[in-house]
Amino acid sequence: MFKRMDQSSKEDWDHIYNEHLPHVLDMPNRIISMLKQLEGLTLGFGTNQLHHALQTATMARKAGASDEMVLISLIHDMGKVINVPNHGQICAEIIKPYVSSDAYYVIKTHQDFQGEHYYHYQGKPRDLRKQYVNEPWYEKAIEFTDKWDQAAFDPEYKTDSLESFEPLIKKFFEAPNFV
Repeated sequence: MFKRMDQSSKEDWDHIYNEHLPHVLDMPNRIISMLKQLEGLTLGFGTNQLHHALQTATMARKAGASDEMVLISLIHDMGKVINVPNHGQICAEIIKPYVSSDAYYVIKTHQDFQGEHYYHYQGKPRDLRKQYVNEPWYEKAIEFTDKWDQAAFDPEYKTDSLESFEPLIKKFFEAPNFV
């Protein structure tokens, strides 16, 4: 095995690829694990973050949203497991190789869209979403944020189970688009 990449061989990289592949293919299980970790986070809301994620995804599913919109509704806040202030960007970068460009940007910017509903209470501008008005994914971001995400904090809402979303998680995260 090499000690410097510039001294590596094709055989080294074949070995490394073969060692990476099981980890890459295990991505659905890591996504599910991150979602389960949201159950322990309430962050001051009336529901834990797993319930919020399940409620958001259940609402999208019931509205007849595309599989990808249901998926991102489910996983949109999983970056909170790592860091709350920039959780949208964290999540977007994790999912980038697995979803469309539209889905990536909806997740990356969802805080700017949500700000319309509460930023004025924090002395921040409420109209940050306007900067994206000419983007092709703008209407998807409005639908996601206004119809499902901001409306999904009801602890009494009957959500679909995490297990019911596992086939969707596996469908999208089986392998990145570049493998």
